Amino acid sequence: MRQEPYCSAKRVFCVVDNGSSHRGRPSIDRMSQWYPNALVVHTPIHASWLNQVEIYFSLVQRKVLSPNEFNDLAELENSLLGFQKYYERIAKPFEWKFTRDDLKRLLAKAADAKVAPSSRAA
Repeated sequence: MRQEPYCSAKRVFCVVDNGSSHRGRPSIDRMSQWYPNALVVHTPIHASWLNQVEIYFSLVQRKVLSPNEFNDLAELENSLLGFQKYYERIAKPFEWKFTRDDLKRLLAKAADAKVAPSSRAA
């Protein structure tokens, strides 16, 4: 935030999850005191799939860390860095294809499912 273009920007959005170190109003207030042009935006609770670093950590857990059979920290470090280099080569931008209309259909279907059992009982 002390470097360009952030320090001179009118607004800088800082998107964070709801981890304990940056949860709730205190984190928003703290950030605005430190950097008046920074706005903290929290991802929705229970939406880790929106958090790209969570997706990456999930991949690391499945592809590198399980099973945990490293002889020493150097071997672990080499595995993690090797995966990072590999992932940087194959990673592709995320393309969101779920539209508002898709959401409306999904919500209507969920609402119908909730209503259906009670209407049969009547």
